Amino acid sequence: MGSFAIENLTFSYPGQDRKALDRLTLTVEEGEFVAICGRSGCGKSTLLRHLKTVLTPHGTREGIILYNGRPLEEADQRTQASEIGYVLQNPDNQIVTDKVWHELAFGLESLGLDSETIRRRVAEMASFFGIQDWFMRPVTELSGGQKQLLNLASVMAMQPGVLILDEPTSQLDPIAASEFLETVKKINRELGTTILVSEHRLDEIFPAADRAAVLEKGRLLCCDRPAEVGRLLREQGNGLFFAMPAPIQIYAGVDNSLPCPLTVRDGRKWLDTLFAGQAPVRSAPPAQAERRREDRVPAVEMADVWFRYEKNAPDVIRGLNLTVRAGEWMAIVGGNGTGKTTALNLMSRLSRPYRGRVKLNGKDLGKYADAELFRRNLGVLPQNPQALFVKKTVELDLMEMFSDRKMTAEEKRAKVRGMAALTEIQELLPMHPYDLSGGEQQRAALAKVLLLEPRILLLDEPTKGIDGYFKRTLAGILKRLQADGVTIVMVSHDLEFCARYADTCAMFFNGSVVTAGPARAFFAGNSFYTTAANRMARRFFPDAVTNEEVIALCNGNR
Repeated sequence: MGSFAIENLTFSYPGQDRKALDRLTLTVEEGEFVAICGRSGCGKSTLLRHLKTVLTPHGTREGIILYNGRPLEEADQRTQASEIGYVLQNPDNQIVTDKVWHELAFGLESLGLDSETIRRRVAEMASFFGIQDWFMRPVTELSGGQKQLLNLASVMAMQPGVLILDEPTSQLDPIAASEFLETVKKINRELGTTILVSEHRLDEIFPAADRAAVLEKGRLLCCDRPAEVGRLLREQGNGLFFAMPAPIQIYAGVDNSLPCPLTVRDGRKWLDTLFAGQAPVRSAPPAQAERRREDRVPAVEMADVWFRYEKNAPDVIRGLNLTVRAGEWMAIVGGNGTGKTTALNLMSRLSRPYRGRVKLNGKDLGKYADAELFRRNLGVLPQNPQALFVKKTVELDLMEMFSDRKMTAEEKRAKVRGMAALTEIQELLPMHPYDLSGGEQQRAALAKVLLLEPRILLLDEPTKGIDGYFKRTLAGILKRLQADGVTIVMVSHDLEFCARYADTCAMFFNGSVVTAGPARAFFAGNSFYTTAANRMARRFFPDAVTNEEVIALCNGNR
C-alpha cells in the first residue's frame, strides 16, 4: 500500500510571514505516478518533506496528512523508514557508508532484518539496478549518476510502497539522468510503487506521469493529466509553460487540431501527420550572425594542462587545450566525471596543474595576487551554492562582499537592493540562506558573485534547480553582462539552455575537450547531446536546435 491524502496543508518557516504552503489539498492514490512541478521556491521540496516526519522542516503547520487512511504521525519511524522511501537532490548527502554493498545493506541492517534476508535483498537490488560491476567499489570512486542510482537501490531494498524523489537528476548529465528516470518508471510500472517526484527536467517525467501537480506560491494551481496541464498553463500565460516538454511547446506554437504529443517519438509522428504528402520547402533556420572568434583576444587559455588530485592517482585532466575569447559565452558539456568542474577549478586557481599553463587575459594565473584576481576580474559560481554562504541572512551575505570597500552603508544597501531586484530575490533577503530552496540558493549565490563585478565569469551548473521561467531571466542577465564585455565559461548539463544562449560549446571526454564549435552546429550534429527539439524535428529540419526555430519552420512551411 502507499497513498496520501493531504487536506488544507499550510506551513510557514520560523520568523516568516510568507506561507511556504498555503491551504494545499492533494490526493495521491496507491500505485500512481505524480509529478510535482513549479517555479523555484513554490513549495515543492517543502511539500515532499512533509510526507516523512523525520524530514519535516521546523515551523508552523496546519492541516492534515493521511497515509493509507490514517494520520501520518501515527506511523512510527520504523514503518515510515521501510514503507516511505526518499531520494534527495544531492547524492552525496544520502550516502553514509564507504562501500557500495555496505550502502545497499545499511537500511536493512538498521531495520534489524536477519542476514539471509539482507543478502537476498542486496543481491536482488544489485541485479535489478545493474550495479554488479561496481558492487565492491568504494563509493568515493562512483560518478554522480552511479551515486544517485545507488541511493535509489538502497531505498528500494527496503521494499517501500511509496518512493519520493526531490529533484533527483539535478546533478546528473543528460544520459545518466535519462537512465535514472527510466529506472524510476520501471519501478512504478513493474513493482506498482507509488511515485512522487519533483523535477525541472519534465521531458522525461511528463510522459510517464499519471498526473502533474503544479504549485505556485505554496498553492496547488492545478493537478491533471500532463497534456491538460500544458494546455492550461499556456491559456493562462503562465511562465511555467516554458518548462513544459519540447513537444508540448512546439505543438502549442503551431496552429493545428491534432492530438498533443508528449514524447519525442509522438512529436515525430505529429510532424509526419502535419506535413503528410509534402516536403517542407524551407528546412534551415535563418543563419545567425556570428562575430569571428579570431578577432577577439583570448580571455582564458589552457595549454597542455595535466592534473591529478593525488600523486599516485589517475589523471583527471589530460593534455587539455582550451581557449575562450574575450566577450564569448562558452558552454562545456559532457558526462559526470569527465573533468568539467576540475577544469573550472584550474581556471580559478582552486587547483593547480602539475604540467601545462593557465592564463587569464594573457597573464599567467600563478602571477595574480588574490585581491587582483577576484576583485573586478574573476567571479566563480560553484556547483554547490551553499559554499558561498557565511552569514545568517541573505542580505548580510550580500553585504559581506563590500567588507573591504570604502563605501557608506547606504551605498552598500543600494547596491544590494539593485542586485536583489536583478536576480529576483528581494523577498529572500531576511531569510537564512540554508532555508531557501535549491533554485533560490542558486539565485542568491549568483547575486553574491555578480557583486564582485567580474570580467570573467565561471559558472558551474548555474541552472541547477532553477525553473524554466527564471532561466529566461538568468539568460537575460548573462547576455547583458556579455554585451558589456564579460567572458562567460559555463559548465552545464542543461542542453536546452546551452543551445539557446551560448555562443560556442565544447564537449569533455576523458579529461580533455574532444570537440568544440558554434552552438547550433555543435548540437545539430549530435545524437544524444542535443536538444529534444532537434531529435524531434531533425528529419524535416536538421539544423534547428531550439523550440522557437522548429516552431518558426513549421509555420513558415504551411
